[in-house]
Amino acid sequence: MNAYITSTGRFLPGSPIDNEEIENILGKVHGKASRLKNKILASNGILTRHYALDSSHKTTHQNSEMAALAGQNCLDKRGIAKQKISMLSCATSQGDLILPGFGSLVQAEMQLQDLELHTTHGICSSSLMALKAAYNSVRTGEHAHSLVIASELCSRLFKASRYEALLNAKKPDFNAEFLRWMLSDGAGSCLVETKPHKQSLRIDWIKSFSHADAFPTCMSVGASSTGQTWQDYATYAEAESQGALLLRQDVRLLDNIVKIGVDGFLRLIADDYVQPQTIDYVLCHYSSDYFRGKIFEMLSQAGAAIPEHKWYTNLYTRGNTGCASIFIMLDEFLQTASIQAGQQIICMVPESGRFNTAYMKLTVVEP
Repeated sequence: MNAYITSTGRFLPGSPIDNEEIENILGKVHGKASRLKNKILASNGILTRHYALDSSHKTTHQNSEMAALAGQNCLDKRGIAKQKISMLSCATSQGDLILPGFGSLVQAEMQLQDLELHTTHGICSSSLMALKAAYNSVRTGEHAHSLVIASELCSRLFKASRYEALLNAKKPDFNAEFLRWMLSDGAGSCLVETKPHKQSLRIDWIKSFSHADAFPTCMSVGASSTGQTWQDYATYAEAESQGALLLRQDVRLLDNIVKIGVDGFLRLIADDYVQPQTIDYVLCHYSSDYFRGKIFEMLSQAGAAIPEHKWYTNLYTRGNTGCASIFIMLDEFLQTASIQAGQQIICMVPESGRFNTAYMKLTVVEP
């Protein structure tokens, strides 16, 4: 049995925030403008993004609330009652609570009754993990209507007060500040069903390759610069003062993400999952414009180039919303592109956490 994405949705909190406004929302650490901000923004190419924070640094939406709004947007577009949803599969990097699971909070927010619940925890690729669970449940016939939602609320971690809490630190280290100018907030969703509705996307396959055994941690929350985890400190206050609650990126490892992502794509070609000449569109969640040229160069060198005009991204206007990015991107793509039955779409989601890359192939179909 096939499984089809019959609708997509998204929610982006507040108005777009341009590069000059960022520190008005997140705050200036110790009242001083960042020396790194402009350099990092020039590299990632992001011009606007959204935050679930207001100008007084207060949260405007909970993560589960954003997820619920994206999910409802998806259902409304399809015109299907939420009572028909029998499976909810959710993804996030950090929920509003440590426990219970994020899916439970989203289910309660949407008031979805008596369904199967699934939560994937990871970073960027957790969205396709959540989608694969729904895809498998639909194609086996266990569920006819499965809702998938990915949502991220990163901005709460980037408030100036978080960095000012560091003990004896006049400024955060580069690895702790880097992601402050990279990530933003938003939620995206997909409805997966057993039959196409109007123009739909057949899910041909979803594959992922993890390399956690081969590389150290690149992106994390919960460890200080010494490697001690936040739960190993005597108090939470001590963990915060040592920077163990900051979101960190080991930038020295980042270039690996391009090679690993391209290697995985070449592996799919070798295994006959992909024929590059038949691909009509590529939706790739590259986290920064810095990686775009590197991806094209490596694919070209490997003889697997896909022309640049076939690549779609909304990174520059929507920002990097982590695991929600691919669903937000897919929703906007479907609203703006003139797709036709038979066209093939490849989605690629590299994750730098400990280097996991996920891929998906879609085919446009009519009922």
